[in-house]
Amino acid sequence: MEPSTKLHRAHVLILPFPAQGHVNPMLQFSKRLVSKGLKATLALTVHLAGSMQPDPSSSIDLETISDGHDLGGFMGAKSIEAYQTDFRDVGSRTLAELIHKLDRLGRPLDAVIYDGFLPWVLDVVKQCDKLGVVFFTQTCAVNNIYYHVQRGLLPLPLPLSEGSVRVPGLPPLKPWEAPSYVYKLGLYPAFYDMLINQSTNVDDADFVLFDTFYELEKEVVDWMSSNLWPLKTVGPTLPSLYPDKRLPNDTAYGVNLFTPTTTSTVSAWLRRHPPHSVVYVSFGSMADLDPSQFAELAHGLALPGHPFIWIVRSTEQHKLPRDLMDSIPSEEALILPWCNQLEVLESDAIGCFVTHCGLNSVVEAICLGVPMVAMPQWDGPADERQVRGGCVEGRGQG
Repeated sequence: MEPSTKLHRAHVLILPFPAQGHVNPMLQFSKRLVSKGLKATLALTVHLAGSMQPDPSSSIDLETISDGHDLGGFMGAKSIEAYQTDFRDVGSRTLAELIHKLDRLGRPLDAVIYDGFLPWVLDVVKQCDKLGVVFFTQTCAVNNIYYHVQRGLLPLPLPLSEGSVRVPGLPPLKPWEAPSYVYKLGLYPAFYDMLINQSTNVDDADFVLFDTFYELEKEVVDWMSSNLWPLKTVGPTLPSLYPDKRLPNDTAYGVNLFTPTTTSTVSAWLRRHPPHSVVYVSFGSMADLDPSQFAELAHGLALPGHPFIWIVRSTEQHKLPRDLMDSIPSEEALILPWCNQLEVLESDAIGCFVTHCGLNSVVEAICLGVPMVAMPQWDGPADERQVRGGCVEGRGQG
């Protein structure tokens, strides 16, 4: 019998960084590839794969590689720097083993689509004589800034005055409109290295993909395509039910690294409130606010008297001002460790979304027409500037 891949146009391996905001868009992109007749295999770390519930109906195969922390994953490492080193060393070996295994099984790969956070993957892929496709899970604007920093074309530290920061392909920026890693140099040194080094070997990739869409970033997409790489925008990578309904039954991302509150519980609470009355607050899976920020937010949410849903991860809930939160009636405040964000934003009860401006959250809000109140974190300042420039100033939309 001929290998099963002969039934498909090509076989691609998808390798995301093991974080919620990276796995989801790359998994959604995999579904789009399958719908076009390709075979897709998702490669996750051992720890991440063990934390997920398998989907028996999925048309995407699942394989594993090791990051050197099979029991604890990212949180089991001594430091961010140690995790990055271990993932590169152990991941390089186990990825090569996986590629060779698939060859032996008659399921050879044509290409590996890898997360921009993992530039070492390209070296392994080239050694195995496969095509290497880098997938950036951040906007073109953000990666354009990181590229210019990495190549020494944007000197740091940025001026702290209100003068403009000039980056080709982007409108003049205030310093605080750059990603936090660049504006607040030294605040997140380990993450800084990982983000800036995404573009170290991107010139050698066979294809360059961005999880964004042209209408949001016309100017910078055109500039990068003409001056850096022949890139392709492949977003928005939401479940197909929301942006275009092209894929039947694609109603959810399919991966939750946090346990969401039961949808029926959240929906019942939302139904008890009138349209556009509820403030939804979430800062994603990674943002780390200090207790004073939590206290300020809590007072800001409580004083106007509007009902609100606030997503506070279980590891962060000890920072909440408990006396204040306990004084708010349950019908006015719903504090959850995690939820299905798309289903919440889709509710008529939602009036606005207070967000850290991570790309996934921003795109979800745009697609569902939910007004955003920006409290940008990490990459968020640059994303917020793109949304404000592309949607609000340029097209008259809120």
